Amino acid sequence: MKRIKQANTLSECLYDFFTNHLSLIRGMSPHTIHSYRDTLVLLLRFVATREKTSVIKIDIENITPKIIVAFLQYLEEERKNSTTTRNVRLAAIHAFARFMAEKKPIQLEQCQRILAVPFKRTITRPIEYLEYEELQGVFATIKRTSVDGRRDYALFVTLFNTGARTQEILDLRAFDLQLIKPFQLRLRGKGRKERICPLWPQTASLLKELLQEQKIDSQSNEYIFRNHRGHQLTRYGLRYLLTKYFDLARSSNPTMKNKRLHPHSIRHSSAVHLLKSGVDITTISQWLGHNSLETTNRYATVDLDMKRNALSKINPLDKKGSGKNGPAWIKHESVLTWLESL
Repeated sequence: MKRIKQANTLSECLYDFFTNHLSLIRGMSPHTIHSYRDTLVLLLRFVATREKTSVIKIDIENITPKIIVAFLQYLEEERKNSTTTRNVRLAAIHAFARFMAEKKPIQLEQCQRILAVPFKRTITRPIEYLEYEELQGVFATIKRTSVDGRRDYALFVTLFNTGARTQEILDLRAFDLQLIKPFQLRLRGKGRKERICPLWPQTASLLKELLQEQKIDSQSNEYIFRNHRGHQLTRYGLRYLLTKYFDLARSSNPTMKNKRLHPHSIRHSSAVHLLKSGVDITTISQWLGHNSLETTNRYATVDLDMKRNALSKINPLDKKGSGKNGPAWIKHESVLTWLESL
């Protein structure tokens, strides 16, 4: 009888991590599991190439902090990943290292060294969103005379109406829609959290027409937004469509030319327009499915119209650099005297 080779520590932990820990114990979503899988596949291939060996021969001793740092540099320099993506990959490696430390205490020191590899500070960029006129320009580029055009128009309007994330809108199924009053739909967000979003009558009408045209039963579990093969539209497909229409709209909207737009830009636009309409931050947070109000508060700092309105209420400085009545400390002998009087 042929003897089966015993799995090494790394392969044993990898198997347990993906088959039991993430899904059964942690209850993580398939998207998170796939992200972790992709990270570790990239890491193993990188280590195998660097060590000039095969993937099946790699064990935990080969996964050193030095290798991890080199892998992160490879992601940024050769694969052209952003710092944010680099940190997401590192988070997946850290999650696996924590699991391995619990599963194999004898490898605790090695796991601690891996966990000591720090995240890289990211540049906080301003949130890019579309003004209402720019958004109308994007919608105007969609030719609704074709089947694809009508699908794309319904997709973009629903994105703006709900402020949904990319995957949330792609996962939308027919039974998630309520196209009788009150119009609404159900979204499944991060951490398997569900939320209900109201729909404008116009959006409900577009979705109803889409279901009829594609012959989708409103009570079925079929995906609403599908590609030419009748399969669920992918993230890459949605990104392609958005890039296509953004580029078309840029030619007639000069203000869009310098904006870094991406699929999340419509979600940002939805949040800003809710804010402009006087909707309170708590409601916007629930609308977008944020875990924390701190995330939603970012939108209170990005709207230029609100900043301009605030600026118009402030008296401009005079030629000497002070306000109408001069700075508050002018009545005191010195700035120090004024500070002490506070």
